[in-house]
Amino acid sequence: MDYAMVMPQPGGPELFERREITVPDPAEGEVRVRHTAIGLNYLDVYHRSGAYPWPVERDLVAGSEAAGVVEAVGAGVSNLKPGDRVAYTHPMNAYCSARVLPAHRLVKLPDGISDEIAATLMLKGLTAHYLIHSSYPVARGTDVLVHAAAGGVGLLMGQWLAAKGARAIGTAGGPDKVALALRHGYTDVIDYRAGDFVAPVRDLTGGRGVDVVYDGVGADTWRGSLDSLVIRGSFVCFGAASGKVEGFGLADLNKGSFFATRPTLFHHIADPEELRSRAADLFAVVQGGAVRSAVSQTFALSEVGAAHAALEGRQTTGATVLIP
Repeated sequence: MDYAMVMPQPGGPELFERREITVPDPAEGEVRVRHTAIGLNYLDVYHRSGAYPWPVERDLVAGSEAAGVVEAVGAGVSNLKPGDRVAYTHPMNAYCSARVLPAHRLVKLPDGISDEIAATLMLKGLTAHYLIHSSYPVARGTDVLVHAAAGGVGLLMGQWLAAKGARAIGTAGGPDKVALALRHGYTDVIDYRAGDFVAPVRDLTGGRGVDVVYDGVGADTWRGSLDSLVIRGSFVCFGAASGKVEGFGLADLNKGSFFATRPTLFHHIADPEELRSRAADLFAVVQGGAVRSAVSQTFALSEVGAAHAALEGRQTTGATVLIP
């Protein structure tokens, strides 16, 4: 019997419940997909905890990326067929063994990229893509600071930035995570547990500061992120792993005529053509070897509560995959 891991109310990971579900046949324009691998992301924690809006009058099935095999297609679907390997990110509700999705939200997987790797790439890889191509277009010689460099997005960004010829400086918590980030393209990694990161960033850049900070941590880092920027540098805040950014105002940008943005992935892949274009770029750099992704931890989907606890406790590195 198919099943989903359900949250009956916002709260801690111990509230996850396994429930049997009936997956319907796909309607017009839809596809039924059997999941083979599901990605774990901090975005899922925001949804589970209620930090992001909770669905009205229904339980929550979290999960923001997955890969699987097409089982059936509805009327009008011509670009996919049963047996095709596919992956997606958005809409959520991926914590289940099978589901029905709009066909235009799926991308075909090329040969050479496994389902498990695809489940680590869709949200995190497409996030890395829009951050370094759209939020702030990185070029050769750009000085970049990336927080949580040993996380799933951070490890992909370090490699991609190196391939672009940028200087990627990272922050990470503890010597093991520092060493991991250094193996993934970063020229320098600062252990934030050992002290402030602003002074080391200034030292590494000859006092100049970095052109852009990619900050997915939020509350603990945003002030230091601004202090790490060159005059007219860019602050890209794309997450809040340590809590919401509070107390920020336009006056905070005055000290360096800084630019600030709070982008989200969905606005960069809402158009199906843009989704496919970004995914094609992502798959190309992975197949070409410039960017590699690996599954660092695996949990059964039924053990998703333990996976969330490990993620929130910063006990994970890189990508984690749930197997139905």
